[in-house]
Amino acid sequence: MWGRNVYDSISKFLQFQLTVNVVAVMLCFIGSCAHGASPLKAVPMLWVNLIMDTFASLALATEPPTADLLKRKPYGRTKPLISRTMLRNIIGHAIYQMIVMLVILFYGKTLFQLEEASYEVKDAPTEHGTILFNAFVWMQIFNEINSRKVHGERNVFKGVFNNYIFVGVVFGTTCAQIILIQFGGYAFSTTGLNWHQWLICVAIGAVELLWGQVVATVPKSVIPSGMRLGTQPFTQEEATQARMLWMRSLKRVQHQIRVANAFKKAGHERNRRLSLLAEASSNSLKSSPNDASPAHWWTKKSSESDIKLKGMKPASQPLLEEEDDTNV
Repeated sequence: MWGRNVYDSISKFLQFQLTVNVVAVMLCFIGSCAHGASPLKAVPMLWVNLIMDTFASLALATEPPTADLLKRKPYGRTKPLISRTMLRNIIGHAIYQMIVMLVILFYGKTLFQLEEASYEVKDAPTEHGTILFNAFVWMQIFNEINSRKVHGERNVFKGVFNNYIFVGVVFGTTCAQIILIQFGGYAFSTTGLNWHQWLICVAIGAVELLWGQVVATVPKSVIPSGMRLGTQPFTQEEATQARMLWMRSLKRVQHQIRVANAFKKAGHERNRRLSLLAEASSNSLKSSPNDASPAHWWTKKSSESDIKLKGMKPASQPLLEEEDDTNV
């Protein structure tokens, strides 16, 4: 169960990280080609990387195992690490995020009735750039909840409160994002937003949950099986070599187990003999407490046996005496 849980944790993290990477790279590339500068500045990109790498790994890789893991079949040796279900989720969420980012990038000035766009001012923070950055981060926060399920489950909130680290990471990221937007200033290339702008950014991120349900309805068969990663089967030579290595390792482990059992048996036998000697010694001391000489119990026993043997008559002596009486 723990092995399957570790496998699922890695898959969850990869699904989330690849989605963020695809959107961030494409957004920066398109923005740079269209306006000559990246829509996301250096410090906001560092914050996105921190969310994507450190916080996401803590949140998604610490999910406790559940009994549902045992209801699925074991993972095969050639099972791809990135399955078609994961690719469907990555592509689906990347499409939604890219559409939102491009709309804000090219039409955000008109939609939000702003005075200037981020690409019109090169060195100063603008509301347009802040809205773009804020909406992007909120989509990642809600998509992190979607990434908790990698097998097509619809209830992404199931067991969410069993992982306190996940709840703490999401809450901490939310608080840090609010502080960065409202009080980051020039250092973080952000400017304060009003409640209307905040509401729109959070709503854009919350739509990720609804969009996740839409993506889950798409059958995974639309993704070609060749797009999966790690699906190349073993060749006959590789399979033979792997089998030989496995048998060699198994024999080595068996030999080590036999050696350990031999040492263990010898230790038990030695402890048994020492316990018998200690018990016999204590019994002999209790039977003769006034004995001044600290002789060992086996020395006493042998001396007593010698005394008994010396006092006994030979077995042939009574027969000789009877013969003498008859002759008389």
